[in-house]
Amino acid sequence: MDSLHNIALTFLSTLRDVGPIILLFFFFQYIVLRQPVRNLKKTLIGAGYAIAGLALFLVGLEQALFPLGDVMARQLTAPDFIGHGAAGALQWHDYGWVYVFAACIGFATTIAEPALIAVALKAASLSGGVISSHGLRLAVALGVAVSIALGAFRIITGTPLYLYMIGGYLVVVIQTFFAPRWIIPLAYDSGGVTTSTVTVPLVAALGLGLASAVPGRSPLLDGFGLIALASLFPMMTVMGYVQLSGWLTKADQQQNETEEEETSS
Repeated sequence: MDSLHNIALTFLSTLRDVGPIILLFFFFQYIVLRQPVRNLKKTLIGAGYAIAGLALFLVGLEQALFPLGDVMARQLTAPDFIGHGAAGALQWHDYGWVYVFAACIGFATTIAEPALIAVALKAASLSGGVISSHGLRLAVALGVAVSIALGAFRIITGTPLYLYMIGGYLVVVIQTFFAPRWIIPLAYDSGGVTTSTVTVPLVAALGLGLASAVPGRSPLLDGFGLIALASLFPMMTVMGYVQLSGWLTKADQQQNETEEEETSS
């Protein structure tokens, strides 16, 4: 009964949040455009599905994903697991499995991110095959993996977040000058699509769990910031992916031209 009550409350809360969006749509359709809604029945049914799906998703976040990230963070930072008797004797290099788990969870959640899949498929179709959907997803996932592992290191060591952000954006700015112009908007968007429905809950729970489990860390000061890093590093890896692909293509062309000249001579 408690679960059903929780689902009902979440459904009403979701309806309250999504309701203004639906009202805004109908306002512009009937008042501004003065046109009827095409397939009104399907539109209403789809809106109902969306509200129900969001409500169930929020319940799942609260009951499964958030506790999962918190539990894994606490287990991986436990002195008994690491092998030290006292938590105060632990150093940053003793948390190796935390970094591995952070990188793996960042990579896996990004690969499964629906927003990234949609953007990668659209980019592949519009680029005429120049951009590989699979390659783009791998590049973004690699960037998120590095960022989450680095974010875990930041939490454990207690270093300020702004140092990582300033350094990261300096690298992005430098890359922007050398990357092909057509990849820059896509690279910047790739940082945004990573912070969506699958990645954010687990990453946020991991950060808060780490900050709560590591001695001397504050969940409020140190627990947040992983999402900011997760949206930064994919810009680097996507531009780096295209730049590396361009360099390899040029190297292959030069090698082929050299072989043709040697053959002709």
